[in-house]
Amino acid sequence: QVQLVESGGGLVQPGGSLRLSCATSGFTFSMYAVSWYRQAPGKQRELVASIISSQGSANYADSVKGRFTISRDNVKKMLYLQMNSLRPEDTAVYYCNAASSRDHYWGQGTQVTVSS
Repeated sequence: QVQLVESGGGLVQPGGSLRLSCATSGFTFSMYAVSWYRQAPGKQRELVASIISSQGSANYADSVKGRFTISRDNVKKMLYLQMNSLRPEDTAVYYCNAASSRDHYWGQGTQVTVSS
């Protein structure tokens, strides 16, 4: 049974930091490209960051470059997103995604709210 479970979301003040985690099971994690997406109220889901392998380079949306860092641990089958210098416009539900050429999986999402 495939599972992706996000954690680490919450309420944070502008300028603060959060670290999201995504625990995975039920598939060969190391063989999948992994990503973080987010969806704000009334907006489409957008790609935040992605990474193909631990040695590969990461890609980021322009809006988060220099503030967010994606990483993965293939041994623990975990995906992370370190978010610094958070802004109110970063408020959204954040989802982890694992994708291969054959299939892709989603987590249930974790809410991040940036507000004073």
